[in-house]
Amino acid sequence: MDVREGLKTAKRVVVKVGTSTITRPAGGSNLVRMEEIAREIAGLADEGREMVLVTSGAIAAGMNRMGLKTRPKDVSKRQALAAVGQGVLMHLYETMFASYGQTAGQVLLTKENSVRHNQYTNSRNALLSMLSMGVVPVVNENDAVSVDELKIGDNDTLSATVASLVDADALIILSDVDGLYTANPQENPDAKLISEVREVTPEIEGLAGGAGTEGGTGGMVTKLVAAKIAMSAGVTMVIARGDRFGVMREVLEGKPVGTVFFAKDEHLRARKAWLAFGRHIGGNLTVDEGCVRAMRSGASLLAAGIVAVDGEFKPKSTVRVLGPDGREIARGVANYGADEIRRIAGKKTKEIAKILPEAAHDEVIHRDDLVMMV
Repeated sequence: MDVREGLKTAKRVVVKVGTSTITRPAGGSNLVRMEEIAREIAGLADEGREMVLVTSGAIAAGMNRMGLKTRPKDVSKRQALAAVGQGVLMHLYETMFASYGQTAGQVLLTKENSVRHNQYTNSRNALLSMLSMGVVPVVNENDAVSVDELKIGDNDTLSATVASLVDADALIILSDVDGLYTANPQENPDAKLISEVREVTPEIEGLAGGAGTEGGTGGMVTKLVAAKIAMSAGVTMVIARGDRFGVMREVLEGKPVGTVFFAKDEHLRARKAWLAFGRHIGGNLTVDEGCVRAMRSGASLLAAGIVAVDGEFKPKSTVRVLGPDGREIARGVANYGADEIRRIAGKKTKEIAKILPEAAHDEVIHRDDLVMMV
């Protein structure tokens, strides 16, 4: 089945709206666009789809309420503005959804909710329960208590994490651009919109620019990170322009809107999704081509195939596995810390016990704790 045709049958859909979509250039919430978003999501929910909204804009809403024009650099002040803005934002959404017969419920997530497996599971169960009750979850990162090292990141990444959490069929990221272009369309009039992306290759990543608009934190780079998460979790993702009514319906009717990123054929199981996307990345392991082939055949990661270790991490940390070209091949939970892996890198399994007398594992990453990303 054509991937866009498949969107017609998407049952569970996550929609992400960015700050630029729901705020006015002069400041303040764009109430007209927010109402349109609520109306469109409510209409899709009335048709039997399970809808989740991931929204930015809490800090911007707080700035407007407090009469500020410039986003503060101080973390504590941004947290304070988020605390004010989250209430304002949720009240607006709650009122708008209610006017179309839908109940909205606020969900505030932090990195801690995804790092700890029990909290990951609890977050998943809460979201699924809300959907089963016919509630539209309105999700944002809890910026009032998060600091940079504990943040999931930008809301593009958050939306892909949520899509993975709830086993969504589709993720629609509404942005201030039509999709992924061959070049920056603001600088190059010959730039062409890319309709389909089957795999996020280094060449595709090279097309991404820097951060987006002043009010937001995302850009095409973060959207490609979100695409990799969504695709690996079996979620079809679409980037589309978010400033007009009806764009979500067009996407879910299979129309050629924006850029569609193909989901991988096999969904990750819930635990492996958590291993890949729910945990802090401690560092990188670079492996040789033979090791890449072995892992793709279902083998564990052995020390013999490791050629370099980057970062400082402890045993049971999640690490990226990079191929010889620096491309991310897999993620997994390392049985050894960075210093130990440096000592055994390139060594045969039978040599590990001599180098590390207390070694308890033959594998650096066991295949049950390894998730292939390509």
